[in-house]
Amino acid sequence: MDLGKREAIVLAGGLGTRLRGVIGDFPKCMALINGKPFLYYLFQFLAAQKIEKVILSLGYRSEVVTDWLRENTFPFAIDFVVENEPLGTGGGIQLAMKKACAENVFVLNGDTFFKLDFDTMKQLHLSKNAVATLALKEMGNAERYGTVKLNESLAITCFEEKMPNSSGLINGGLYLVNRTKFLTKNFPEKFSFETEFLHPASGKGQIFGFPSQGYFIDIGIPSDYEKAQLDFKLNFPE
Repeated sequence: MDLGKREAIVLAGGLGTRLRGVIGDFPKCMALINGKPFLYYLFQFLAAQKIEKVILSLGYRSEVVTDWLRENTFPFAIDFVVENEPLGTGGGIQLAMKKACAENVFVLNGDTFFKLDFDTMKQLHLSKNAVATLALKEMGNAERYGTVKLNESLAITCFEEKMPNSSGLINGGLYLVNRTKFLTKNFPEKFSFETEFLHPASGKGQIFGFPSQGYFIDIGIPSDYEKAQLDFKLNFPE
């Protein structure tokens, strides 16, 4: 199977409000993990997946990210867009997607690390002719995220709201999106990718789940940000 050109969008404009007391006045993707920005580790992962081009969707304090990009070299082409005002996750993806050339583009949250095999995920995505495929992680404590339900063909049937003491598959914040199908949806400039695109598409055979047992962490809260310091020391030794 020809998997085509490999491109990825990284949503890197988050304010990091819950981390402000820990990381200071920086976008979340630039939160330091053992002396290096979180984005550094995402880029290492993308390079290992043989990504050829990365498009960053920037917003809050974008100059912190662009300065870092200028000071470093990377094994793939880099491009970026800057939101002049917050556009929501959907608006940020939509803006960046216009700079993509690949028919199917990986999309990652700039504060989440989910280690999985892109080729296997893409094979599923293409076999289902999906508009979008979501990487899903089984979590014993899913109340922070809400859960995702699948049918026997791995089509997503619904998203369940955050519930105390819930468990199940969560949205891992890593997607594969068909660029043409997404850009022809005629969304407004500002919108939520999750609530205005994914949720309405569930149950219609358009979006599919890719469950993975790979390492997952979301550094959006201080306790998990601290956990990442140790985890990444083990996973990314100098």
